[in-house]
Amino acid sequence: MRKLLTAALTTAFVLPAVAAMAAPPEDVVKARQGYYSLLGLEMDGLAAMAKGEVPYDAEAAKAHAANLQVMTTYSPAGLYAPGTSKADMPGKTRALPEIWENFPKVGEKGAAFREAVGELASVAGDGLDALRPAVGKLGGTCKSCHDDFRATDF
Repeated sequence: MRKLLTAALTTAFVLPAVAAMAAPPEDVVKARQGYYSLLGLEMDGLAAMAKGEVPYDAEAAKAHAANLQVMTTYSPAGLYAPGTSKADMPGKTRALPEIWENFPKVGEKGAAFREAVGELASVAGDGLDALRPAVGKLGGTCKSCHDDFRATDF
């Protein structure tokens, strides 16, 4: 089953990337950055509640989580067209070339992210004590991918 899932995730990341090659690399990078900016915006609202920087609001937490969940239905694979790494476009992106060298690992990290979003969505409205660990787990999936596939600077 694991091999089937890995193959499916790899295919999901490779085929759309081929289709995205028709777009200029600069447009692909802007779209990729926009997608991840939207994810960050939703995550920031949840993290602020989890850290106590803003009061916990069950409705706002559920809305942020629902938005993240909707965004996980979008396949970002087309946002990873060849020729759009930091090595290809210095100063424009922090995406490391390792992404293109190891799509199966990227897919595994994406699956972990989607799973964490689902778990978060199921508890977002259940109080701060339920929200905090779910936000922490989700943040850990983001960090894991950033550690392996994102440069610290442009």
